Amino acid sequence: MALTYAIGDIHGALHKLRALLARCEAHAGGRARRYVFLGDYVDRGPDSAGVLRLLREMQANGPDVVALLGNHEDVMLAAVDGTTDPEGWLSQGGAATLHSYGVADLAALPRGDLDWLRTLPLVKDDGRRFFVHAGVDPRRPLDAQRADDLLWIRAPFLDDPRDYGRLIVHGHTPVDSGTPDWRGNRLNLDTGAVFGGPLSAAVFEDDSTPPLEFLRSDEA
Repeated sequence: MALTYAIGDIHGALHKLRALLARCEAHAGGRARRYVFLGDYVDRGPDSAGVLRLLREMQANGPDVVALLGNHEDVMLAAVDGTTDPEGWLSQGGAATLHSYGVADLAALPRGDLDWLRTLPLVKDDGRRFFVHAGVDPRRPLDAQRADDLLWIRAPFLDDPRDYGRLIVHGHTPVDSGTPDWRGNRLNLDTGAVFGGPLSAAVFEDDSTPPLEFLRSDEA
């Protein structure tokens, strides 16, 4: 039976990602495992370039890995494509991303990383859990969600108690406590890694829906 490790917003915190992955590997103990990353790999933190490099390596060479698109990757691509004002992206953490690549201009970002980001899906549905970056519009069926909501929504999703037929596993909205926010119908794994909190993972088993346990990058 495989284990699934869902990991929240990284935002360039490569050292926390490496620490958390080591804990996941130790927890798995050689069992089959898969990873689902919930988006927001870039911006604000010190090593967005390193995070993308590691995720791409994991997808190419490691266990089953799904990396979802986050709103920060979406805005980054829009800035590169000229469909949004690059200054908006730079002011929201994009400047740190450029610095991590050692470049001063969007045109100098490596094409391989940009092309990889363009391939990332918005959701992963494993039949029990619906993995997504920000959440879902409670008024729409899961198979009729809009991309903007999947990437950006907060209200009314965060306060809606309804059963979606799946556990919604998401990030996007930092949890001040540094602890995953488990509400029964949804689970928020953004524990503010880039704001001094830990990077967190939820562990799931194939034959049950709720999280088995949580792992943190700062565990001893």
